[in-house]
Amino acid sequence: MKYSNFQRWAESLPFSRPFVGLLALMGCLALPSQANEWQWHGFLAQGVIQADKSNFINRSGEPSLALTELGLNGALQLQPNLRVAGQVVYLDGGNRYPDGLKLDYLFVDWALVNQLDWRLNVYAGRFKNQHWIYSSTRDVPLTRPSIVLPQSVYFDTFRDIAVSSDGLALKASVDTTAGHLELNWSLGATPLSDKQTRLLLGEQVQGKSRQKYVHQASLFWQPEFSNWTLGISLLDSEFSYRSAAEAPFLDADFVVQRVMFNAQYLQERWQLVAEVFQERMDTSGFFAPDFEVQQFGQGGYVQGLYQVSPGFRLNATLDYFVANKDDRRGKNLEQSSQGSIPAYFGYQHSFSLAASKDLAPRVRVQLEHHWMEGTGRLAPGVLPDLVTNQDRYWQLWALQLMYWF
Repeated sequence: MKYSNFQRWAESLPFSRPFVGLLALMGCLALPSQANEWQWHGFLAQGVIQADKSNFINRSGEPSLALTELGLNGALQLQPNLRVAGQVVYLDGGNRYPDGLKLDYLFVDWALVNQLDWRLNVYAGRFKNQHWIYSSTRDVPLTRPSIVLPQSVYFDTFRDIAVSSDGLALKASVDTTAGHLELNWSLGATPLSDKQTRLLLGEQVQGKSRQKYVHQASLFWQPEFSNWTLGISLLDSEFSYRSAAEAPFLDADFVVQRVMFNAQYLQERWQLVAEVFQERMDTSGFFAPDFEVQQFGQGGYVQGLYQVSPGFRLNATLDYFVANKDDRRGKNLEQSSQGSIPAYFGYQHSFSLAASKDLAPRVRVQLEHHWMEGTGRLAPGVLPDLVTNQDRYWQLWALQLMYWF
């Protein structure tokens, strides 16, 4: 299929509407079945967080209670091979992502093939992203290795866009003599609110943005009798911005394409995790009708996790990100902006230490500290906050108490 035809087909999908497939799912709930089984779970997490000398949480740099995560998820087994799953959350993360009530996912899961060594599932609706190591678990605080994930890959401003998409997805897994293989494919889009638009582009924008489509595929391989799991994922996405009347910025299109490699090594009490990527960012318009910029960013992290004792875990992470691989220290960025944008906006590197302790069977406390250099992963990305983010070095700490049921 030609790219232009593919793009038009993707944009015509009905799944781009908010709360995708809700009516269809309600119809599924009415199906008669002897296998109806309802399961539900929830979580509550509250903490305190501070990111001094930056706008990561707030512009004052003072400690904040904007570390709230409340969620309720459930699954209904309609037939032996058909179920519906969904999750609603309330989030307050300060400037990290839009706050408020969200429908994280709501989809039909059809087990098309379910054999001993060969399985195939089809997901329709607002499905979860399963292409990255933590993409399908970052929405629940107790399943994350840290409160704030490595920002090179899990950019918090893109949280709502990366967690799920409205569309169609497939997951195939097969066990062979060479090991376990898992293939994921998905096509969809995520609705963007005005608040999300301002976080991505800048507080000054007055127009509307949307994600035209996001097309992803990933492959994971665990060799037989091995502690290693290796993977590769591909992403192709396009966004558009349509300016408001008499607004200072023009219509624009943004293309984001990413290739990412990952590896996990698991032992009984410790594990090593790494993800690295290269990302193409193409901007057309916005500043001027003929404005065209293309650059390749790179990033990744290495993370070590160790279980000291049952219920007590330690985590150390080294994170690296550059917005332009040909300008790793941001010198060209500063020169091209005639000094108005400091060089440290072109990258962001960090080292973090974290610890978590289970206080009771369903109660956990987590504490972490991050040492940062650069502001390349602070929102907004297109029109950066130059007033608040005036320091090359800054720090972040967070403490969160969580309960789940």
